[in-house]
Amino acid sequence: MPQRSPRHNGTIATIAPVLFLLTALLASAVPGAMAANAETAETAVLQSGKPLAVASVRSSSGAHLYSADGVVEALRQTVIATQVSGAIVELPVKVGDSVKVGALLVRMDARAANQEANASRAQVDAARAALAVAAKDYERQKQLFSKAYISAAQLERAESQFKSASAQANAQIAQAGAVQTQSGFYVLNAPYAGVVADVPVTLGDMAMPGRALMTVYDPSALRVTATVPQDRVAGMVAGQSVKIEFPGLPEAQRWIVASKLTVLPVADAATHTVQVRLDLPANAKGLTPGMFARVNFAISGIAGVSDSARLYVPAKAVFRRAELTAVYVLNAQGKPLLRQVKAGAVSGAEQEILSGVAAGEQVALDPMAAAKFSVLNLAK
Repeated sequence: MPQRSPRHNGTIATIAPVLFLLTALLASAVPGAMAANAETAETAVLQSGKPLAVASVRSSSGAHLYSADGVVEALRQTVIATQVSGAIVELPVKVGDSVKVGALLVRMDARAANQEANASRAQVDAARAALAVAAKDYERQKQLFSKAYISAAQLERAESQFKSASAQANAQIAQAGAVQTQSGFYVLNAPYAGVVADVPVTLGDMAMPGRALMTVYDPSALRVTATVPQDRVAGMVAGQSVKIEFPGLPEAQRWIVASKLTVLPVADAATHTVQVRLDLPANAKGLTPGMFARVNFAISGIAGVSDSARLYVPAKAVFRRAELTAVYVLNAQGKPLLRQVKAGAVSGAEQEILSGVAAGEQVALDPMAAAKFSVLNLAK
């Protein structure tokens, strides 16, 4: 066996019962799977006449890969609340609905506000009528004064009444505008096109100022926020292409390359960590705020860690079953043995292995074929 590197950290021992169970599951997943008895399995392997394809674990110089846990966030996420009190009489959306900009979200009972708006409009009409009377009277007084029929005091009195009526009309117009604006607070519309994430109220609830009525976010602009120790931030490779893993997504959508990396210039005084924000490509599929993510940073100059210890295997040699990630490693006798590994980022057709294998070891390229060999060996 090749000498194992310090990256093993005490490589996980192979357990026979787990091996048997996993290889049996792999074999059952193959179309035209092996028969139940060992003799049929041996015949299937021998009839193929093909040796087991293997590849060596490759060691590559480069920066150390640091993995940090993160969470998906929306760049635009809004908690919808009201500025006035009122009973909710219309709630046309529910959680998960997509809404367009300006779409109706909540309508509250605005009958009292509408009556106040009507009263304000009537007061405006009255003020304008009084202003018209004062304006005509002022014009007549000016004509009489020009012919010396009235005194200057009477003209000044008419002018004062006209200015007072004008000021009252302006005040009524402004007050009516404020009442009209306030009546619009009883209808809440979507500030932008997005998705409804939460609706903590129901029809008939009393809406109060400051109470959250629903939450809306924009799914086209998302980011991942990760917390990184401050001693790792200084070693981040500038201009690196950061790969983000989303374990909750299907294999084809699991890895996404961040479009932008931003390191916040403030460290947490309690935990001595720094937040790193990574913008995701527009309209990324399958992602929602709050989803778990694993971010892989290239970091150099870490004390006690060699920058030449990065190991790679072909990506097709790695298989996953539930929470297990493993490869088949050939032992000294050339037999494939199941070994659990810790996988890192995918780089093209290769998968980085953080621990579990050593440089130069042979791994099976086809886990299904290796599973057949393992079942055969157990049956003998």
